Amino acid sequence: MSGLPSYPRLNAEFSPSPLIHPLRSGRAPWSDERPPLPILELRGGAGCEVVVVGAGITGAFAAEALTRQGKSVLIVDRSFPGRGSTAASTAMLLWEIDTSLVELAERYGFTKASMLYGRCLAAVRELGELVSGLAIDCNFAARPSLYLAESDASPDSLAAEQEARLRASLPSTHLSNAELQQSFGMSRPAALVVSGAAEADPVRLANGLLHRSFERGARLVADAVVDYQFAQNGAAAVLASGAVIEARHIVLATGYDMPSFVPSDLHRIVSTWCVATLPQAEARLWPHRALVWEAADPYLYARFDSQDRLLIGGEDAAISVADARESLMPEKAARLVQRMRGLQPQLEFDVSHSWSAAFGETADGLPLIGRVPRAPRAIAAYGYGGNGITFSYIASRMIAAIVAGEERQWFSDFALDR
Repeated sequence: MSGLPSYPRLNAEFSPSPLIHPLRSGRAPWSDERPPLPILELRGGAGCEVVVVGAGITGAFAAEALTRQGKSVLIVDRSFPGRGSTAASTAMLLWEIDTSLVELAERYGFTKASMLYGRCLAAVRELGELVSGLAIDCNFAARPSLYLAESDASPDSLAAEQEARLRASLPSTHLSNAELQQSFGMSRPAALVVSGAAEADPVRLANGLLHRSFERGARLVADAVVDYQFAQNGAAAVLASGAVIEARHIVLATGYDMPSFVPSDLHRIVSTWCVATLPQAEARLWPHRALVWEAADPYLYARFDSQDRLLIGGEDAAISVADARESLMPEKAARLVQRMRGLQPQLEFDVSHSWSAAFGETADGLPLIGRVPRAPRAIAAYGYGGNGITFSYIASRMIAAIVAGEERQWFSDFALDR
């Protein structure tokens, strides 16, 4: 473990292992382009400072942050990078957490809750700066978000949330039903419109981050991890091929497929369903291309992509079995279209893509990021809920700081055993 040994030869072919637990089904509208990758073919073993398990958006952010620090990194994935959970994302980069500020303050106190919200707001801004600085072409764009009250809620249903946000110095404007109809052509008792959100193509974003890490020396291992070994001064990942990678740290960025040794009292797997329409006429788009979601359970979420397709998602349910999730696709797709048509009847609803996916959520709406209890040298990132990419970015900064021995006190807010 004294350093990084010479790599075995590189192999240009990608031969992934089959997925054990399908995390998504159907087809999202993101590009299927598969760029060349610096794939490492192991014979026996290798060593590095950090093994990142998972080459989706979380692993890509982590690899970029770690290689930026000069760490030697190997990325292990059993499927093509970005083609797992990442490809199922609608990439709504919200800073608002699934748990409202009012609810989070009731659980943890207002000071802590407002700091968590502020940290997410800063994360979206910093993420945009990172994408710009690295010149990643991923259709990143700043957007406002529109948070809608439930259709049968009272006109003042979002008043307490608005008051809490203003108290926390968060950018938020309350809209009455009349103001909402005038500004966005939607009818709900009330809404909150905020600045500071964003959107992107999640697959191109993940690929761009990975290639920046590859330029700095990271390599991809096309294999599956079948066992982990941990000690006080290092760790090892045992691969399906029989090869072993020794490292000082192992980062678990495996989407929603959580290893059994990771604590999960706060975590559960649920499913979501999504559809994309054919491109809309520009005159039909709602103003500012806002990211729309609602204060309902399950909530609806929607946005337009760079080609003016309407992406609609939601109808979440506590289903973790892929076959059961897939069987509900026709019913859920019809329901998504019905709900969206009720909000914006002027849009066209010719569906071009439909897909479903598993994702992880937690009881308090906060992610599970940090050291894994009883597994020295393991750092995990799970349970993102509706804030996947925002929390992925935060996770990468936390992971880089932990590896560098620079942990902050606030990391405990996201601890796996909190």
